[in-house]
Amino acid sequence: HSMTSSIVRFASFASRGSSKSSNVEADISFRPPRLSKSCFSTRAGGRWLGLLRSPSNMGAKGSKQGACASSTRETMGSTVSSIGERLPAEEHKSCVYLDYNATSPIFPEVAEEMQPFLFHHFGNPSSGHVFARPCAAAVKLARERVAKLIGCETEEILFTSCGSESDNHAIVGVISAASERLAGATPHIVSSNIEHPAILECLSALAAEGRLTYTLVPVDGEGLVSPAQVAEAMTPNTVLVSVMHSNNEIGTLQPIAEIAKVAKAKGAVMHTDAAQSFGKVPVKADETGADLITVVGHKFGAPKGVAGLYIRKGTPIKRMLHGGGQESGLRAGTENVLLISGLGKAADLYEVQASETTSHLSTLRDKLQAVLVEKCTALGVEVMVNGPKDDAKRLPNTLSISIQGLSASLLLSKLQNTMAASAGAACHSGG
Repeated sequence: HSMTSSIVRFASFASRGSSKSSNVEADISFRPPRLSKSCFSTRAGGRWLGLLRSPSNMGAKGSKQGACASSTRETMGSTVSSIGERLPAEEHKSCVYLDYNATSPIFPEVAEEMQPFLFHHFGNPSSGHVFARPCAAAVKLARERVAKLIGCETEEILFTSCGSESDNHAIVGVISAASERLAGATPHIVSSNIEHPAILECLSALAAEGRLTYTLVPVDGEGLVSPAQVAEAMTPNTVLVSVMHSNNEIGTLQPIAEIAKVAKAKGAVMHTDAAQSFGKVPVKADETGADLITVVGHKFGAPKGVAGLYIRKGTPIKRMLHGGGQESGLRAGTENVLLISGLGKAADLYEVQASETTSHLSTLRDKLQAVLVEKCTALGVEVMVNGPKDDAKRLPNTLSISIQGLSASLLLSKLQNTMAASAGAACHSGG
């Protein structure tokens, strides 16, 4: 950004081009765990606006103090609390959590789903005895739920340990498969210059080893990747196009379906890292046209340490981890039943209340934006909202604002005990 400002990222896109500008981010999100003692909502004008969840024992009689209409329903045998209901957080009411694009709390329903595999069911799901059966059933159910979330077949879901593994597997697996048919030519990959380090660092490392070449296309002033520029960057040896589904910093939703058409027209595999999109907007395999999709649990209420990779049937890809035959032979290693069950439950929760969640998040984002713009303008401070002007091209939970003359690092330092936010992506900073 050329203006002298800090970017108050109420979702993030760190401005790295100018030393005179920086970012502060806040990701507005939802469902803090009922057992948490930390502050979890967005406060504007003295009112708590966070998307909260009430204890399951409150049922339909729970408080309805949220910004959106509340509803309670049953899913998979357990109560889904009303969206927008308030939870007490007596110990830390002064701290507002606005960093959901870095990570989310584990939702209470997810924790409840995981609990039996922490204390009771410990069997190896690949074994054949009675101790293994509940674990195998849990993995099967989670796979079905994630497949439903993405709109695909269960056998197209590969469980991994994190988004970085999923992204690395997409790249390594595709170039390994492609090397056999390129007759000695080096595989080429097209990506964008705003990708997660899991993509950019992997490309850089493999290029240094001589295993691939790559081209990074730029984004426009709204953070959008141009499908035409992707097409121009492709070569006869391009085997993979990888563009993130949404940006974690300014919230731009990329035209993945259009980019996928370009990629497939030239015979390349299409991968999209949708880590920031799941749990906030629908991401369906057929609608995106992607062959590979990364899903990350801790971004939408599941625990850290579990993720997935959608692999469309027929996609040429090889395993990255060698060993046993787990995950249809594509990923060796005993399945982490505890965490996988949590990912499945988080996927189920979003499927049940997708439209309500998206609507509520956008309401919170817009209220926060209105208050910030109003207050700054009243003080004579110039404010610029970053990202797409069209709401349909923005994540509903993410807001990025440039505030002229304000140091992001100084602001965050002053507010660190009252507002949990970031000046850029946590993975870029190593946090």
